[in-house]
Amino acid sequence: MRKNRSVIVSLLILIAVVIILTACNRGVRVGDLQTKSQTVELDDADSVAVEIQMGAGELDISGGVSELLEASFAYNVEELNPQATYSDGRLEVRESEINEGISSLFDLDEYRNEWDLRFNESVPMEMNIDLGAGRSDLSLGTLALTRLNIDGGAGSVNLDLSGSQFLSWLNFTMGAGEVTVDLTGEWLDDLDARLEGGIGEITVRLPRNVGVRIDVQTGMGSVEASGLSNDGDTYTNDAYGVSDVNLRIEIEGGVGQINLEVE
Repeated sequence: MRKNRSVIVSLLILIAVVIILTACNRGVRVGDLQTKSQTVELDDADSVAVEIQMGAGELDISGGVSELLEASFAYNVEELNPQATYSDGRLEVRESEINEGISSLFDLDEYRNEWDLRFNESVPMEMNIDLGAGRSDLSLGTLALTRLNIDGGAGSVNLDLSGSQFLSWLNFTMGAGEVTVDLTGEWLDDLDARLEGGIGEITVRLPRNVGVRIDVQTGMGSVEASGLSNDGDTYTNDAYGVSDVNLRIEIEGGVGQINLEVE
């Protein structure tokens, strides 16, 4: 059953990629690989609102730089032309307005659109990420994120929030694919989170020493929980009701497996 479900999910992801890449036929095609780097300097803004929009490709986000953003782009559809713009505490990273696809399905095997975004870890941020299709590796636990919203299309997303110190609100909506959310670590403040999956598998890794309460709604799927007690559709760890800090999580699954794992 699990193997059949994985095959179905893979097919749906492929269909979604095709739809996204051909939604607006503008006659553009795969060409030579182009690479560019861009740095956004750190100013005296008290906080930054970050908007990231990517149609289809591979996205890596992490911290560890002294400037606000250091970005590297590699792409072989010239019209994509991804770039970062910054003004008055608002940072946007997106493709060109004519980013909606390539005209020939035969180019799919050679299509490349790869972003490596590295952010400053000391500036408070609210971040909105809009994903189309592909693979995303989002290592955000070291950033000074206060609010995070992710709208995903199809593909695989690894969201690492372990060690997050400031995040108080999380909303993550996924279309089809495999999602892993790491919430382990020593949280200093409460978190309210909502995770919504369409078709695929959701895995949530949870802390042991911070209170956790998860309310789950499943569609055509099942829940596997280890290290948690459950009362109907509500799951809690041993620290819930004892810890001063609590993670309150709502999960709404569509078709697929929900895995809850305590560290």
